[in-house]
Amino acid sequence: MIEARRLHILRAVADHRTVTAAAAALYLTPSAVSQQLAALEQETGHRLVERGAKGVRLTPAGEILLGHANAVLAQLERAEAELAAYSNGEAGTVTVAAFATGIALVVAPAVARLARTAPGIRLRVQDAEGDASLPMVLDRQVDVAVAVEYRGAPAADDPRLTHVPLYAEPFDAVLPEHHRLADMLEVPLAELAKDTWVGPYPGNPCHDVAVLACENAGFQPRMEHASDDFRAVVALVSVGAGVALVPRSALRGTDLTGVSVRPVDGVAPTRRVFAAIRRGAETHPLIRPVLEALAEVSRP
Repeated sequence: MIEARRLHILRAVADHRTVTAAAAALYLTPSAVSQQLAALEQETGHRLVERGAKGVRLTPAGEILLGHANAVLAQLERAEAELAAYSNGEAGTVTVAAFATGIALVVAPAVARLARTAPGIRLRVQDAEGDASLPMVLDRQVDVAVAVEYRGAPAADDPRLTHVPLYAEPFDAVLPEHHRLADMLEVPLAELAKDTWVGPYPGNPCHDVAVLACENAGFQPRMEHASDDFRAVVALVSVGAGVALVPRSALRGTDLTGVSVRPVDGVAPTRRVFAAIRRGAETHPLIRPVLEALAEVSRP
């Protein structure tokens, strides 16, 4: 009999690529993870992982088992949801991980809405960028992630997750106020090919959006200054350190002294924001109202 706990460990190893990283995510020791993998291999009669210089990868048998693990773990989430519904679970805590502007734009309003519509549900909110929040959901560190589409992110049809679209917003060009293009109604990105740039660190989904937009305009941006705080990004632009692409909502309440904010000419780069939960948990009586509240406050 295969233990579901070991299937969860197998998935964590597949996600994190090393035993050490998987152990840290699961709050286990590396030796405990290795022991559980060995036991799972004994249960199945197949070698499931191969260790190399660059970490751990699944064998073909491991990949087969991982596909079944995703289905089994999703079904267990559904079982927990149905049991909670049977118990009329109307009170409890749901943990949400979201990036800063997502917290301001949808999570905080959802907290206020739930206080009226489902007062027994308490949200515990953690600040986490989109590339960090999705692994936190998969590792069961949080229940819900408010994240952004980015290159390398789990796809909408990923068997481990259920996606709920929330909103999309454009990025605007932020230029020093005396920049040569500061007076244009719309800024062609190609005209900024020789400028220095300010933006989030690589790995931040907004970094990917900005770089991809520049690549589509025919150039690789020269990112000389990095900060994941858009207030810092705008401050650097205001003193002439470079130009930037900033999500429109991140400019709200930001000191725009010394900068010119202009729409991007043509198809604007856009960040698409969604909520993600472990597949099968969407009917949980505590999580379902949270998803409904997030969707409701996201509507224009």
